[in-house]
Amino acid sequence: MVLEEFLREWNNDSPTVLVHTSGSTGKPKPMWVEKQKMLNSARITCDFLGLKPGDSALLCMPLDYIAGKMVVVRAIERKLRLVSIAPCGHPMASVNPTTFAAMVPLQVYNSLQVPEEKQKLMKIRHLIIGGGAIDEDMAAALRSFPNNVWSTYGMTETLSHIALRRLNGSEASEWYTPFDTVEVSQDEDGCLVINAPLVHDGVLKTNDRVEMRKDKLTGKQQFRIIGRKDNVIDSGGIKIQIEEVERLLKPHVNVPFVITKARDRKFGEVVVLLCKKPSDLEASSSSYTIVSEDELRNICTKVLPPYWVPKKYVFVDKLPMTETGKPARAEAEKLVRL
Repeated sequence: MVLEEFLREWNNDSPTVLVHTSGSTGKPKPMWVEKQKMLNSARITCDFLGLKPGDSALLCMPLDYIAGKMVVVRAIERKLRLVSIAPCGHPMASVNPTTFAAMVPLQVYNSLQVPEEKQKLMKIRHLIIGGGAIDEDMAAALRSFPNNVWSTYGMTETLSHIALRRLNGSEASEWYTPFDTVEVSQDEDGCLVINAPLVHDGVLKTNDRVEMRKDKLTGKQQFRIIGRKDNVIDSGGIKIQIEEVERLLKPHVNVPFVITKARDRKFGEVVVLLCKKPSDLEASSSSYTIVSEDELRNICTKVLPPYWVPKKYVFVDKLPMTETGKPARAEAEKLVRL
């Protein structure tokens, strides 16, 4: 979808807009969402960030998904000057800094690798990052940024984000704070429950396992993401969170990888490490490290608790990823069953 198509859809007589889920846990699903609720979401974000008419906003994500659509709706609601470029991995290569920008972690990562792009990124007054996990290296690289950098929590069903956490400055935190119009709680499985009437009808039960606390200064409820309920591996009665395994390995495995699971007669399920094989070009590069199964096993044995060490290592030409840069978990499981 291009901008003109979305604007025609937005300005037609229908009270709803078609969006698609990201597909991180399965096939992307279509959803019809209310334009008024999208405007409510846009207003909440613009008010929180203090965006005002005449400020500029960068659209650099696909308009098939809610994140891209909401950048346009924020521009409409707050009369922002929209700067639109084709979705790409290096959005700062072709544009000047804007007042506001929304990006996925991959776009931020790429921009941080190029000094000129990093300088532009630092000049964005309000940068929000969503659609995937932000690892410790990226968080460290962003911590000294002079303006406002936020990690967002949300989903298609909540019409983009309902909570933010600061990534830079003295207020940097791993704890998300919901907007004032949002209430959060936990269900019996420790998963986040959201009540956000301005953007979603009824209570929304998520599959995200969280830890909760109250902010000592404000008393506001906050939450920290542990991982998705459906990303738990039950191996011999030990419950292992996929995201926690990836988090521990990330500083030590310097090639692209994804943790997944496979059925096993003895343990029920076992941990599997899915690793990208280098292409001929990558293999010839002095900066690319080729790892063997034995090397990966040695790293995992040193870094992980014994029951978390993968029982299987699979090398693939391409890691399964969604269009928004998240691991495609269902596809990863299929690959290790082959």
